[in-house]
Amino acid sequence: MAKWPGFDPARQDREATASPRRPAARAKRPREAGRLRGRMGGGNVGQQQIALVSTDFDGTIFAEFEQPPLAPELLDWVGRFQRQGGFWVINTGRDLTSLLESLARAEVNVWPDFLVLVEREIYVRKHSEYVAWEEWNRACQQAHAELFQRLRPRVPELAAWVEERFRATVYADAWSPFCVVAAHPAEADAIERRARQLCREIPDLDYVRNDVYARVCHAAFNKGTALTALARRLGFGPERVFAAGDHFNDLPMLRPEVARFLAAPANAVAEVQKAVRRAGGLVSRLDHGEGVAEALRRWEAAGWDPTLEE
Repeated sequence: MAKWPGFDPARQDREATASPRRPAARAKRPREAGRLRGRMGGGNVGQQQIALVSTDFDGTIFAEFEQPPLAPELLDWVGRFQRQGGFWVINTGRDLTSLLESLARAEVNVWPDFLVLVEREIYVRKHSEYVAWEEWNRACQQAHAELFQRLRPRVPELAAWVEERFRATVYADAWSPFCVVAAHPAEADAIERRARQLCREIPDLDYVRNDVYARVCHAAFNKGTALTALARRLGFGPERVFAAGDHFNDLPMLRPEVARFLAAPANAVAEVQKAVRRAGGLVSRLDHGEGVAEALRRWEAAGWDPTLEE
């Protein structure tokens, strides 16, 4: 069994049947919390079933302006899956506070076992808190710091190019020296083409985009590489992993070498639907969480047969 500081599947099962508490928005590092111990493993999940479900958040399972914003049928499925020993990771571009606030406002009674935040950093649930996977996150932060040091002399030029031509908002934050919010998708397309030119000039630089929102990042750290690292740490290969997404930034995890079972809701952008179908996944007829739940039920009813046709 794989070891993971601070995670105890048996305790997770007990907590899942008790009155759930909102996990704290403060993430402790293992060093601060002491040496945390826990055995990792697939619980009671059968060897022919999936063991890890990875879902994007906004647009894929979370519909902000619908009530409820998270589909009850999806949460019911995930809750049962967790009680059987399976693991759920929300794989999102949001930061910790933003994600936990939205989950709390939605009054969910099922909480993810893991989080991939800002499309690259991994957190593990321990009791009512999420704890950083320090080894992975430290490597991620160091790689980005080195990359951004090389990139910074080029940022003013790129920012000026955008601001001279478009109505987009350009800014820097804690995770990237170049972030952009375009006024509309066509504007976002044009900015992406220019940013991709810079990516070809600077080794390891990538551009991650969700609708009109985008930022630069390190090419080695994205939703796909984080999910692969998490699955390996848990002892699972891609044949035990399910992934669902709806937008461009989900494409790195919507690959058969990352997750054998892929899905997209009906509201996914065309590029995502094409990628999922090309990889043998399912595109639901339903939107958001209802669509993800439908895909999970279909795969489950088929006995997790990877040859299931849409």
